[in-house]
Amino acid sequence: MINSQDIKNGVCIRMDGRLYFVIEFLHVKPGKGNTIMRVKFKDVVDGRVLERRFNIGEKLEDVRVERRPYQYLYQEGVDYIFMNQETYEQIPIAHDLITGVDYLKEGMVCDVVSDASTDTVLFAELPTKVELQIVYTEPGLKGDTATNTLKPAKLETGAEIRVPLFINEGEIVRVDTRDGSYCERVKQ
Repeated sequence: MINSQDIKNGVCIRMDGRLYFVIEFLHVKPGKGNTIMRVKFKDVVDGRVLERRFNIGEKLEDVRVERRPYQYLYQEGVDYIFMNQETYEQIPIAHDLITGVDYLKEGMVCDVVSDASTDTVLFAELPTKVELQIVYTEPGLKGDTATNTLKPAKLETGAEIRVPLFINEGEIVRVDTRDGSYCERVKQ
């Protein structure tokens, strides 16, 4: 059990039979009345954001979670097979439990978050930024850097993103896996 005033970002709480991660918290002391904690939670399963208030001293059930590096090996049906970097144990993870799955390529190392008490996988998280190669895009023109115009490009994983006009086929770009946006071109 954890007291409501001990809530921090990243803490995992079990409420109403579901698991939630704390993404934001605020200690509020109104002019009159009791101090409260205003907390934003993210549901582990479906990603919905929930906001709740707690009185100071209220008990909550915390869940101990572990983050371990796993390497992505291959896809088998609808599951993705990952290997533990330390024990070489292979586990399947469902498509909808992987954040940024469109930018996942073989050999990539991801963080797999699991419930320590039951060893069930909660979700897998790709690094925030990954480097991927452009396999198809319309040719760019030299000097097309003055405007912020974007064009579609297909990555080696099959995902499509929007890139600036000066990016060409075969170049490697850095992509933000949270929203699929182009960050920068990587020098080779």
